[in-house]
Amino acid sequence: MKVLIVSDTHGKQAELDKALQQAGKIDMFIHLGDVEGGEDYIDAVVESEKHMVRGNNDFFSDLPNEEEFFIGDKKVFITHGHGYYVSMGTEYIKEEGQARKADIVMFGHTHRPYLDIEEDITVLNPGSLSYPRQEGRKGSYMILEVDKDGKFCYTKYFLD
Repeated sequence: MKVLIVSDTHGKQAELDKALQQAGKIDMFIHLGDVEGGEDYIDAVVESEKHMVRGNNDFFSDLPNEEEFFIGDKKVFITHGHGYYVSMGTEYIKEEGQARKADIVMFGHTHRPYLDIEEDITVLNPGSLSYPRQEGRKGSYMILEVDKDGKFCYTKYFLD
């Protein structure tokens, strides 16, 4: 299984198109908020299963604030992250994930890629496709792949 994870596109579909092209065939698409009106576009161009949440800039969106679902046998908790003070660190969102018995917590908002894999929980942020804030300022996303043995592998990618 191949999962494309993006965040903070802020209505810039060209960057999303680049990530979709670079990723190739995917089985699931996850957007972690600040879609800014791109929901219909994503529905039109992404044919796989989709999970999207609203961000702090999705003012008139009907997307949920948070979602929980499974990828294989792993429970996933997704949210934009601004309600968990992620700009100051990941302690609160990690605690929330643990309280929900999540194996994987995904968030956006900071516009910086982040990956912390621990024995009992994985916390990640794919960064921003449109307005990256990390050194080098290249749009970023992540791909999660689950192999036939159920092993999870996370890879960070940057737009060309």
